[in-house]
Amino acid sequence: MDPIVGGIHRVRVPMSWLSPYVDVDCCYLTTTGRRSGRAHEVEIWFGVVGDTLYLISGNGPGAHWFLNASANPQVTIRVEGETKQGVARVVTDPTERRQVGELMGAKYPWEGDPSIGLTFEKWCFEVPLLAVSDWA
Repeated sequence: MDPIVGGIHRVRVPMSWLSPYVDVDCCYLTTTGRRSGRAHEVEIWFGVVGDTLYLISGNGPGAHWFLNASANPQVTIRVEGETKQGVARVVTDPTERRQVGELMGAKYPWEGDPSIGLTFEKWCFEVPLLAVSDWA
């Protein structure tokens, strides 16, 4: 049993499988094609909060990976050679969106992409966000 420290019990929190990869630049997302049924893999930036991996769709809601994951939420994530299956969901909660936008903005400080009309602010806080969790 853990000793009491300063009148408070120490609690052991299990570490997420994602914890070692928080600072890695890219992961690989595999979705199932919504029309073809075939596997499609993309390299993509990501953020981690606890046991949830987040992906921002910089190309908006029309990005094929985003449409595929929205249609079939069973996805595969590969990062640094480790592969896990998870369940994707579109983030609709404004508080969660803001928190993840701040996290991603801090991890990836870039100027945006004027060629597609994407500002840094829009990327962080407005374009669609996907959360992956419920790992198998």
